[in-house]
Amino acid sequence: MRKLLPLLNSHPGGRSALTCRYRCGDACFHEVPNTSDNEYAGDIIAGALSRRSMVRAAAVVTVAAAAGTAVVVAGPDNVASATPLGGKGHGNTPTPDGARGLRFTPVAPNVADQVTVPSGYSQNVVIRWGDPILRGAPAFDPDRQTAKAQAGQFGYNNDFLSLLPFKGERGRQVLVANHEYTDEILMFKGYNAAAPTREQVEIAWAAHGLSVVVVEEDRKTGKLTAVTRHELNRRLTATSKFELTGPAAGSELLRTSADRTGSRVLGTLNNCAGGTTPWGTTLHGEENFNQYFANGSSPTDLRYGITTGATERKWELFDKRFDLKQEPNEAHRHGWVVELDPYDPDSTPKKRTALGRFKHEAAQPRLTADGRPVIYMGDDERFDYLYKFVSSKRMKEGNSRAAHQHNLTLLDEGTLYVAKLTGDSPASEFDGTGKLPNDGEFDGSGVWIPLATGDVSHVPGMTADEVYVFTRLAGDKVGATKMDRPEDVEPSPRSGRVYVALTNNTDRGKAGKEGPTEPNPRNANKHGHILELAENWDDPSSDGFAWRLFLVAGDPTDPATYFAGFPKEKVSPISCPDNVAFDPHGNLWISTDGNALGTHDGLFGVATQGERRGELKQFLTVPNGAETCGPVIQDRRVLVAVQHPGEITGATVEQPASAWPDGPGKMVRPSVVAVWRKDGGDIGV
Repeated sequence: MRKLLPLLNSHPGGRSALTCRYRCGDACFHEVPNTSDNEYAGDIIAGALSRRSMVRAAAVVTVAAAAGTAVVVAGPDNVASATPLGGKGHGNTPTPDGARGLRFTPVAPNVADQVTVPSGYSQNVVIRWGDPILRGAPAFDPDRQTAKAQAGQFGYNNDFLSLLPFKGERGRQVLVANHEYTDEILMFKGYNAAAPTREQVEIAWAAHGLSVVVVEEDRKTGKLTAVTRHELNRRLTATSKFELTGPAAGSELLRTSADRTGSRVLGTLNNCAGGTTPWGTTLHGEENFNQYFANGSSPTDLRYGITTGATERKWELFDKRFDLKQEPNEAHRHGWVVELDPYDPDSTPKKRTALGRFKHEAAQPRLTADGRPVIYMGDDERFDYLYKFVSSKRMKEGNSRAAHQHNLTLLDEGTLYVAKLTGDSPASEFDGTGKLPNDGEFDGSGVWIPLATGDVSHVPGMTADEVYVFTRLAGDKVGATKMDRPEDVEPSPRSGRVYVALTNNTDRGKAGKEGPTEPNPRNANKHGHILELAENWDDPSSDGFAWRLFLVAGDPTDPATYFAGFPKEKVSPISCPDNVAFDPHGNLWISTDGNALGTHDGLFGVATQGERRGELKQFLTVPNGAETCGPVIQDRRVLVAVQHPGEITGATVEQPASAWPDGPGKMVRPSVVAVWRKDGGDIGV
């Protein structure tokens, strides 16, 4: 019987110094915010269980955990019920052309200044930074940028994408995009970082946030084009009105001189990945919000990575809310998950406090058997945590106004949890090289530790408001597992397994820092890995789970890499997994950020079940300096957000490092790209 496979420059990774400067405020060059000495589950219970004790007849996996029992029941690979961690074995007669959905010739790693796609595929730029989307907005003119114009144009540095149906207009869909951050040095000629002008700052405010854009498809191809100035189109910026909702709304910790109620916020900042809900809204994670606030001083500021001095962009010189000496609570109003109703251009987006405050990378729902949404979330920081939220309300089916209004309250009531993972091998077997333990895989069990439910705190010494506003500190107190930058977290619509992208952590194993553990087995982890977990009895509201590493990234010739047991000579190299998504066939698609292998970032597909489980193939690469974001995988189309093209140290508007997307002499512009098969067939089939 075959063993079950795991479920599972000088800057860190492959990022340029310019990316570190503008994207996250040089986070990796500051002290790790998590200086807690909370007990690590792997140190406490490692070796107490063995892999052999977890395997039972009929392929039932039972994992004894410190606070409960996780049971994953087997099921056929082609149904939505959970299967045992591992899926089918790799047979002797695999399908010669790849897993269904991945039947394309892999793109070779490269450094081409273009979006490179497989043979037989075509592409087009759907929309660029600065393209007008609102009525009255002018065409983009790099020499005549204004804040008013930008507020009606597609924002900068597109990240998360959601493509929603538009039943009212045939052949059209609704595209929702995050705009994570701005690269002022690549936006403005002659930019002086020491003394930005008010107009430049206000343009940057307008370039942040979210965009809603109707797009139209060419029925003969997969080409998408933006429908400019459609009545549904919308821009949300750093100065738009948002509402704080849920149990912490109104807290004294959220009140400022401009908002005595603690319920009204201007703007959303640094929106990274997100999610799409079954009730038709989109979720947007506020990630590196800390870099926008100057003069932090409190221990809670430091735990969230807010520095004591001035900011890179100097926004505090133009609005006192970015100066924590003057408005010490303003930073508490950012770092949330935002919920947007893209079909209602007059609605006020909500910041859902019940989901906790940290550097949210994503928030993708899954429904329980009785219809309650569960949201999985990662905190994108070295040595920070994995979370989930379980709603106490059931989703109402149907398109009635009453159902819609009810569903807009689902994320305000429930329980917030943090994850604690336990390895099943002795700690002595992990030397930091990534060598597999003696049982042949990185795996174990886990528990979800409750932090707060409504106005009730489950964390000793913290009120419920404190848990929601200072969620990182709550995780510290209960001994959550320190992870290697948990970013996007997605449950599979087919199997129910949850996949966690752990991008990298070059600080692991350094003096004074936590060393290798079974869930994070490599010191100086510059390539990252992907963890796969299965909830007890396939119940997303469960308080326990089984886990294993599905993929350990890097060059396949490196002994420290692992691809779910698939032959490594048959996979593409991959580094720094970031955003993830699923295609209609159940394959996991992975976009990368900061490829540390010396080639450009890209998009990859990997089979999660069947005889080709672990087969990973590169689908596209992005231009110089760019990151691949926001993948959307449909039957006949792939969408990606090409973020920060040309973001290479030393680049400026006058001396660009990329000519993408419009060629030499044109402004380098982040854009959304659609890819389709030339013959009109389904992707990878």
